[in-house]
Amino acid sequence: MFALRRAAVIVTSLLFVSAGCAGVGKDRAQTPSANATLRTAQGETVGTVTVRQQSDDLVFTLSAHSLPPGSHGAHVHMTGQCAPDFAAAGGHWNPDGTQHGLRNPQGSHKGDLPNVEVGADGKGVLSFTVRNAALSGSEASLLDADGAAFVIHAGADDMMTDPSGNSGGRIACGVFAKS
Repeated sequence: MFALRRAAVIVTSLLFVSAGCAGVGKDRAQTPSANATLRTAQGETVGTVTVRQQSDDLVFTLSAHSLPPGSHGAHVHMTGQCAPDFAAAGGHWNPDGTQHGLRNPQGSHKGDLPNVEVGADGKGVLSFTVRNAALSGSEASLLDADGAAFVIHAGADDMMTDPSGNSGGRIACGVFAKS
């Protein structure tokens, strides 16, 4: 009898834990997100970017490889296109009409992110939160009618100079798609 009760408690506990885990996975799966695969002008894949809605903010996570070592400007651009020279991505995502640069006293573009530091192995990571931003569902959404792109520049962003912080040419680009 004791063994039967113990088995019932174990089975009930497992069902409770399984139901709890399923609920957690379900909530995470419903979190709005988008991904971009970064490519060079030659089509070589050099990384991925994920953006997910977290309350009233957007959290960007970049994982890059096969890039030149050093500091590189990283920006969200306003048009979801990457032509061979990446000019089709347009300017930085700037729904508030502000100045460029995270250190600009007049405020920065929503698309201004910190520089990504790439090591001698060609790898770099970056995680950054853009406050008061939406993936979709508002007039100033990242994924509006013409989408958005993520661009990595050849040099470091000085975090002040309009329009792109003197960060040089565009060396990698990826278009965001809902995931």
